[in-house]
Amino acid sequence: QVQLVESGGGLVQAGGSLRLSCAASGRTFSNYAMGWFRQAPGKEREFVADISWSGNTIRYKDSVKGRFTISRDNAKNTVYLQMNSLKPEDTAVYYCAAELGPRATSRADYWGKGTLVTVSS
Repeated sequence: QVQLVESGGGLVQAGGSLRLSCAASGRTFSNYAMGWFRQAPGKEREFVADISWSGNTIRYKDSVKGRFTISRDNAKNTVYLQMNSLKPEDTAVYYCAAELGPRATSRADYWGKGTLVTVSS
């Protein structure tokens, strides 16, 4: 089992920044690809970014490229999502996910409970 706990969400004005963290415990964190997903009100959960176990492979949703940065610290069992130039359409509950494989997908093995990000215009 892997337990994931997100933090860092909140209310921010458009153009502002937030840094989300996801702390993992349980099985060996460094074996897992880690990802961030989000779900806006009335919409399905969508992929935002993921990072391989080594940190060498990173992918982003097109609409967040250049604004969001995913990173991980395997020594701290933590993955981060730095979000800059936030837009109202980034408003969502953000979820951390862990998957035993090369990437994190919607079929990830483990999920956190989410942290709410609200961007006001």
